[in-house]
Amino acid sequence: MQYEIKQLDKFRYIEEGEGEPLVLLHGLFGALSNFQDLIEYFRHHYKVVVPMLPLFELDILHTSVGGLQKFVHKFIEAKDYRQVHLLGNSLGGHVALVHVLKHPERIRSLTLTGSSGLFENGMGDTYPKRGDYEYIRKKTELTFYDPKMATKELVDEVYEITTSRLKVIKIIALAKSAIRNNLGEELSQIKQPTLLVWGNNDTVTPPFVGREFNRLIPNSELHFIDHCGHAPMMEVPEEFNRILHKFLTKLNEPAAVA
Repeated sequence: MQYEIKQLDKFRYIEEGEGEPLVLLHGLFGALSNFQDLIEYFRHHYKVVVPMLPLFELDILHTSVGGLQKFVHKFIEAKDYRQVHLLGNSLGGHVALVHVLKHPERIRSLTLTGSSGLFENGMGDTYPKRGDYEYIRKKTELTFYDPKMATKELVDEVYEITTSRLKVIKIIALAKSAIRNNLGEELSQIKQPTLLVWGNNDTVTPPFVGREFNRLIPNSELHFIDHCGHAPMMEVPEEFNRILHKFLTKLNEPAAVA
């Protein structure tokens, strides 16, 4: 499915459907393909928005979780979105968390899946090796429970990023920023209803990370999906969409009077 990439000033983004904005933030090696099933499903119910995060466009000083958060904040303001449902995977979840803590006023709900912010195994103990296709393929496979999810197209996308010396430097800067920017006790300040969807077989942000987010974020609910790794919206899209749709629908139901 091809989507029109729109442009507003420096922002490039996809916007499909009508209704309350559902803003999706991708991870470090993320691409539009990560959200394809989600966009297709939810554009019939919401205005689904995917901003292209400037992972490689920011100067090195601002190539950080904080720098990406500022970009997302400016984008939401430029588009004047309100009642936003903010969803982030991996590094995108981390950016979403920092955004909600700094600018809660336009955010109606938060969804995290395989989010960093408390703990993550980065690219492992070694950073991306340039020019080693086999290494990149194995690392990409580790994102998923089923290694077949790491298609040639996906591995090629990641490999292309790691062949650029500047991009590798920026990936390392972002990964280190994510590790430094541990949110821990700040999470108790989040007031928005929060959905946590975790793969039971996630090796990057293992299940205990989901449980810890659930413990620290007051108004949160946690769902685990079996046979699923670090990117549930890609690996088990039907289950992921069902959980998310139920959560979002519940927000619009009037509270039961006791």
